Amino acid sequence: MPFADRTDAGRQLGERLRAFRDEDVVVLGLPRGGVPVAFQVARALDARLDVIVVRKLGVPHQPELALGAIGEGHVRVVNEEVMRRAHVSDGELAAVESAERGELRRRVEKFRAGRERVSLSGRTVLIVDDGVATGSTARAACQVARAQGAKRVILAVPVGALDAIRSLRHDADEVVCLETPAWFMAVGQWYRDFRQTSDTEVADLLRRAARRIPAAAVAAAADPPIRDGEVAVMAGRVRLAGHLTIPENPLGMVVFAHGSGSSRHSPRNRHVAAALNKARLGTLLFDLLTPREELVRARVFDIELLADRLVEVTRWLKTQPDAASLTVGYFGASTGAGAALWAAADPAVDIHAVVSRGGRPDLAARRLPYVTAPTLLIVGGQDEIVLDLNQRAQAAMHCDCELAVVPGATHLFPEPGALDEVAALARDWFVRHLSSLTRRFPGAV
Repeated sequence: MPFADRTDAGRQLGERLRAFRDEDVVVLGLPRGGVPVAFQVARALDARLDVIVVRKLGVPHQPELALGAIGEGHVRVVNEEVMRRAHVSDGELAAVESAERGELRRRVEKFRAGRERVSLSGRTVLIVDDGVATGSTARAACQVARAQGAKRVILAVPVGALDAIRSLRHDADEVVCLETPAWFMAVGQWYRDFRQTSDTEVADLLRRAARRIPAAAVAAAADPPIRDGEVAVMAGRVRLAGHLTIPENPLGMVVFAHGSGSSRHSPRNRHVAAALNKARLGTLLFDLLTPREELVRARVFDIELLADRLVEVTRWLKTQPDAASLTVGYFGASTGAGAALWAAADPAVDIHAVVSRGGRPDLAARRLPYVTAPTLLIVGGQDEIVLDLNQRAQAAMHCDCELAVVPGATHLFPEPGALDEVAALARDWFVRHLSSLTRRFPGAV
């Protein structure tokens, strides 16, 4: 089995398709299983992601025989030869199309949630599915994309039946398939995890992709930082060590609250901080406890103490000349996420966004209803206990709160590409809520 799940397949497929990164590409996922694969491909290529919804038009009384397909924008592709041989009248074709149009509209509304369809006119289109068995749906998608104005149509799948892949080369300008096993029974046999993708998951991935910040916006932050070094912060009578980075023309500041057993040197938090810095977001990573306090377990889980220290550090940050006018967000991991949420509800600070990575929001349960800052809860799909805690927290919060699940990831996100996913999610959330960058780069919305 070459693929762990659709996320893994999408990452591998994205690597194969790197040559398209510099082209004007739109990635289209076939619902439902093709969208998680397409999401990873679009991320690898820094391309727009959309869904391509097609419905096959079956011959009346023999629906398995396709006489054409329909897509959005009143697109209809008809095989005149099949229509003639099956003796299908114009009236019968119209009746079949009318029924399928209703289902197509329902799916579009569910998946796209009111967003406009991405224009394909004059562009290279990558149609992505999780695999090809017979190829009938992929064939219809290629035909519909061409009818919607695509300049070039590429079909890309992780795995497919050899005969189907060969036949699809007549419908697409190019077919990219990572695996064509000699013994092929079904797409699912080539995945360890092939659980069904829900409509809600498809809609969530499309929404996340629509909010992603384009590479052009991130690349604009190539200038060296105006401040980058160790700092000492007084929280009451306690001296805390930190690392402050402020890029040129900063868009906002993010204060990190690490989890138990970690510190400002946490490689995971530093990885995320580097991604934020590239997007012109300043970062402050600091130790919530002194080295001696870290040895006392009661201190490690004293969320009120940790939150109080976070508030004090935030107030100190606002005294710094280069950061005083910047909006502030919190990034919390594990127990640090509990402290971040507790502190975000404190009226002594004005927090504009919170991101939790594998967090313990239950530790701040009493304060969750009072958090007003837009909050993103990021959890690994395999971190089942923490996922349940975050789902409960989301239900308890009254602010703009979203839950992003990274498929296949465990608590510390050690899986290939998982931490990059966390960094991208956090970056996009903070840029959206701490700055006006998305208004200056319309493609990010």
